Amino acid sequence: MPISITMPALSPTMEEGTLAKWLVKEGEAVSSGDVIAEIETDKATMEVEAIDEGTVGKLLVAEGTEGVKVNTVIAVLLEDGEDASAADGAASAPAPDDSPAAKPQAEEAKPTPAPAPQAAPAAEAPKPVPAAAAPQAASGDRVIASPLARRMAAQAGLDLATMTGSGPNGRIVKADIEAALSGGAAPQTAATAPQAPAAQAAPTQPGAAEYTEVPNTNMRKVIARRLAESKQTVPHFYLTIECEIDNLLAMRKDLNERGAEDGAFKLSVNDFVIRAAALALKKVPAANASWTDAATLRYHSADISVAVAVENGLITPVVRNADAKGLAEISIEMKDLAGRAHEGKLMPEEYQGGTFSISNLGMFGIKEFAAVINPPQGAILAVGAGEQRPVVKDGALSVATMMSCTLSCDHRVVDGAIGAELLKAFKGFVEDPVTMLL
Repeated sequence: MPISITMPALSPTMEEGTLAKWLVKEGEAVSSGDVIAEIETDKATMEVEAIDEGTVGKLLVAEGTEGVKVNTVIAVLLEDGEDASAADGAASAPAPDDSPAAKPQAEEAKPTPAPAPQAAPAAEAPKPVPAAAAPQAASGDRVIASPLARRMAAQAGLDLATMTGSGPNGRIVKADIEAALSGGAAPQTAATAPQAPAAQAAPTQPGAAEYTEVPNTNMRKVIARRLAESKQTVPHFYLTIECEIDNLLAMRKDLNERGAEDGAFKLSVNDFVIRAAALALKKVPAANASWTDAATLRYHSADISVAVAVENGLITPVVRNADAKGLAEISIEMKDLAGRAHEGKLMPEEYQGGTFSISNLGMFGIKEFAAVINPPQGAILAVGAGEQRPVVKDGALSVATMMSCTLSCDHRVVDGAIGAELLKAFKGFVEDPVTMLL
């Protein structure tokens, strides 16, 4: 009988996605493991593989379609001996509901280790990037385009208002952008490109400000929902400690000079911070925890989620078992994760399931800040810039490079004394970095 292919749930919190591109055509034979489509989630564009083999009988969802609910039938696969008419009946049959909401409540309530955090802290503001605002046609009508098409057009300098889409209802999709580029459509510079009129607010009173409407991406919606939930439901409190990092900087310089000989690695201050936080969590395991109504979950591994700013949002790739990894290994792994995060190529298991988060804005010159906890984790460390400040040593005034670090704690899991103990252990590793090598 015909086999229904449904919109997969590519992460535990995924409710809908965008069918960015079909990689097969109707009538084409596929085998188990063949890549058949690209799906845009709130975090990345991911490839979907066929589970069964057969012939593509019908593609039910057009490329570029947004808001396709999980478990919606998107295509029908025919087995040997079946004709295209069999696909019509299978297409009209409802798909089984495997969504989390359909599972028994008892199964939902069962605690599972390292639930999947999604959004990074609200305090971690990404660098401003040119917004791919929904373009306007010359007539004033809104141009319909998929998020991927908008992003590609912005990068290539194409004006979407001059293009005709091949997707449903004239939607401009990825294939249209590729066709425009392969056909010699000249990218338009800021000086020559015609400017589409901005979507402006109807003034409600004299002097009302005009604005440009930038559609919220799935990523921004998820970030907004999860962080609002965090601040509304998680009782935050904050602890700040000052760390002297002159010894750390000297060791970093020495190790980088040694590594430069073969180009094996180049350590950043953040690599030391990740290692120090992981070792501190092993030393104070009560802080490596999260809250559930049934029990407090204390994790056996220090899996560090690191906030990375990407286009239109944030993502938190995870360095697994960071306490068991050396500085060079952490550095190499973090560079790889951050690079693929910017390209939207992280797999779900690479940004879900961390036990503790780090948000570092020191590279932007931020002295000190407090980050929002990344549920269901119990704490997040906000790291500021290292800067020279006057300090008193042995009763005399001197200058040292100091770094402010603020721990945001979920008071249901991490009490004040536990948070203070964690920061004390963290400070010890940072100020005596040789201990991180032992």
